[in-house]
Amino acid sequence: MAIALPFLIALALVIFVLSNIVFFMWAEFKISGRVADRFGPMETGRWHGWAQPLADILKFLNKEDIIPANADKLIFRVAPFVGFIPVVMVLAAIPYTNKIFVRDFDIAVFFVIALSSFTFVSMVMGGWASGNKYSLLGAFRAAGMLLSYELPLGLAIAGVVMLSATLSLIGIVQQQTVWNIVLQPIGFLVFMVAMQAELQRSPFDLAVAESELVAGYSVEYSGMRYAMFQLGEFFGLWALASMAVLLFLGGWHGPYLPGIVWFFIKFYGIFLFLAFSRVSVPRVRPDQLMDLGWKILLPSALVNIVITATLIVLVPHYQVPLAVSEFVILIAALYLMRRVLK
Repeated sequence: MAIALPFLIALALVIFVLSNIVFFMWAEFKISGRVADRFGPMETGRWHGWAQPLADILKFLNKEDIIPANADKLIFRVAPFVGFIPVVMVLAAIPYTNKIFVRDFDIAVFFVIALSSFTFVSMVMGGWASGNKYSLLGAFRAAGMLLSYELPLGLAIAGVVMLSATLSLIGIVQQQTVWNIVLQPIGFLVFMVAMQAELQRSPFDLAVAESELVAGYSVEYSGMRYAMFQLGEFFGLWALASMAVLLFLGGWHGPYLPGIVWFFIKFYGIFLFLAFSRVSVPRVRPDQLMDLGWKILLPSALVNIVITATLIVLVPHYQVPLAVSEFVILIAALYLMRRVLK
């Protein structure tokens, strides 16, 4: 019984996340349609096309699984699992309240970052093993982009860890008497931009740019193997959006409503931001992508760490000076981002 209970909790969590991913897919269809002055799906399931994601899933299940003649068959088969399984394992480290979680890891921050980085490995494996030049170019783009944004993503979290003096996500939430977005606005900005690059979402979807690379590293995949790449993106969205809520937005803290309700209000707010930015911001050029990562985000994250560490050590009541300093540098970072993306 002691072993079965955590397994049942984990199974219920995966089912809950999968049902939400179906909703995410439908919501992105509708948001994309409305932004483009269209209706989006309307027929499948009758009411506003609510069953369109389910129809897409059935379509992938019924598609033939084709392996190209020039492919490295073993690596081609394994690549989708290398990216998908670690991202699902990340769910075990995400707490939704101080009582609703699968496992409270003392090093949960490291655990999430380490497993999320397997996405990069699966993309390179899939692109190289496909025996297709477009797949290989997509894999190279994915490698360059993820290497450029993994470092700022990790450094953006370092300031929060210094303020909380713990790597436990539950501990970080409990330390937030003031939400960390107030004390770490630079970290939040860097985290949100790097998160979109990690998820390969527009405007950072150069690795799957359909107008240039057809479908990038996954162009030779079909059926459920292709669907696993897509599901991996949505599981990654769930994990990183949850991390944004826990690290910067106070987690489940909020007045009047239960903690689990506050968590998902903030979570769906992050999702809506990502959905709207996907369809409203044009794709960046490769040179802009590199400039943004190495010239803006990485230096901003390093400055954030230096300021946070200095004020924690030298100033007894550092909250107000830290918030003021961070917002001043945030304005400068936004100005430089505008110059780079112009």
